[in-house]
Amino acid sequence: MAALLRILGSALLWLVVAAGLAVTIVPRFLDRIYYEGPESGHYDGARFFNPDGEDTTRPLGPGGGRGGFFWRQLTGSDGRPTWPNTVPVAQHKPAARVQGERMVATWIGHATVLIQTQGLNILTDPVYAERSGPFGFGPKRVAAPGIAFDDLPRIDLVLVSHNHYDHLDQATLKRLWQRDRPTIVTSLGNDSVIAQTGAKATALDWGGRVAVRSGVSVAVTRNHHWGSRWFTDRNRALWSSFVVSFPRGGNLFFAGDTGFGDGRWPGEAAALGPVRLALIPIGAFRFAAGQMSSGSHIGPAEAALVYQRLGAARGMPIHWGTFRLSYEGYDTPPRLLSAAMRCTGGNGFAGVALGQPQEIAPAATRPSAPPMSRAAMLRCLDTPAVRALR
Repeated sequence: MAALLRILGSALLWLVVAAGLAVTIVPRFLDRIYYEGPESGHYDGARFFNPDGEDTTRPLGPGGGRGGFFWRQLTGSDGRPTWPNTVPVAQHKPAARVQGERMVATWIGHATVLIQTQGLNILTDPVYAERSGPFGFGPKRVAAPGIAFDDLPRIDLVLVSHNHYDHLDQATLKRLWQRDRPTIVTSLGNDSVIAQTGAKATALDWGGRVAVRSGVSVAVTRNHHWGSRWFTDRNRALWSSFVVSFPRGGNLFFAGDTGFGDGRWPGEAAALGPVRLALIPIGAFRFAAGQMSSGSHIGPAEAALVYQRLGAARGMPIHWGTFRLSYEGYDTPPRLLSAAMRCTGGNGFAGVALGQPQEIAPAATRPSAPPMSRAAMLRCLDTPAVRALR
């Protein structure tokens, strides 16, 4: 008996030692240094931050922080509205090229959009994974991609906004790189993550610009978000939006994934030229009943304000209806967007079907109007019909 107790005591001691070592070693092992460079107005020498104020670490609803939210999500104990297991998608096979000033945009799913114009094929945040998380875990796709991977035309340009799994899918990037060798543009540090696939990316700071070909360039622009692939590597890489400038017809704006922040970043993008098409997220905004946005994600109300501040000729709502990432009902984002657009009095920004190509007219001069405030938007939306949306 004494010998057994000594063995158990030794085993317990080693468990305590191992736990202590894990506490100190594992977080460092899970950390990653994606970027090293000089300090700036949004980089402290180790991690990036939002210069307009940091609100992306706030709890995602009642009951604690992100850990509590993900536990409630995993156990189904958060009272969320029911989502469908699958939704029907009519897949489309696009043309090999769209020449001249004509522009065709097809929503593939989540933040993945194919834009075809000027003989270029552009793909944003390409994700073909069945689950949006590490090691095959994470929320499962409920909608098949609107364009099958093998039906994608040869891709010339890929924009990667940040390193979250629902936006940076290494397996998809690897397949694209091996097949097409596209130009990949991202923000600082994400090139390190992309390089793990064997692909090469051009990583730029906010305000950076790279030429794609004569008359076409990509500017990396500010938005309001955060980044992480593991547990302790938060904000080691930068997040961004993009403006693709064309010689005629107007620019493409891709918001990436973003909160509202100071609300001035859309104007900074619009200053680079008229926006023909704006890809703006509207989903994953509700982490508690009735919530209209989070620090990390704009909801439909703020998306309508972003669209207004961009002065865009056309908007395409993205980042909804593919992966269940938050609390809102499946079709709440486009329904709430319709109400928000009525509040602004604008048009041209409404939900589209997955896989259905959209003809995008050239940008035209639009009468300028004072931007609506967030407070005014929330007052306008304070109606029984909107309050009933889950």
